[in-house]
Amino acid sequence: MNRIEIEEVEGVEPPRRARVEQAVEEAVETPAEKLERKRDYLEGFLSEKPAVAAPGEPGGDIYEGVITALREIFDPEIPVNIYDLGLIYGVDVSPEGSVVVTMTLTTPNCPVAESMPAEVELRVEAVPGVRDAEVNLVWDPAWDPQKMSDDAKLELGML
Repeated sequence: MNRIEIEEVEGVEPPRRARVEQAVEEAVETPAEKLERKRDYLEGFLSEKPAVAAPGEPGGDIYEGVITALREIFDPEIPVNIYDLGLIYGVDVSPEGSVVVTMTLTTPNCPVAESMPAEVELRVEAVPGVRDAEVNLVWDPAWDPQKMSDDAKLELGML
């Protein structure tokens, strides 16, 4: 069994308190020294390069090209692109350049239910770096106006 040893002490010396006068005396810094210190800090900060996103990841060339292509496709009944309308549920880009777009339509009875997925596939395949595209049309979860971007809501007078 472990034993706990207790040591009794008469008192503990309180820690030294900082005084404003001491801080001012110790930290006297000329404007040139202060500028040099700032330069050292900024030099390291500014020399760092941003991390390069993989082409298929958000921020990457292929992914952003696909999003741009999707923003050029408009719903014929609503004057807003399908991306801002919230019809695109996902964009997956493989390292080989295959793109899978998961999307929905405003209603299952939408007049473009047959033509819209084909148009999305053609536009996505035209993006540089895309090898092939596949469009998965889903109905669950159902689309609702809350999925629209703020820009789309503003365009339609909903904000």
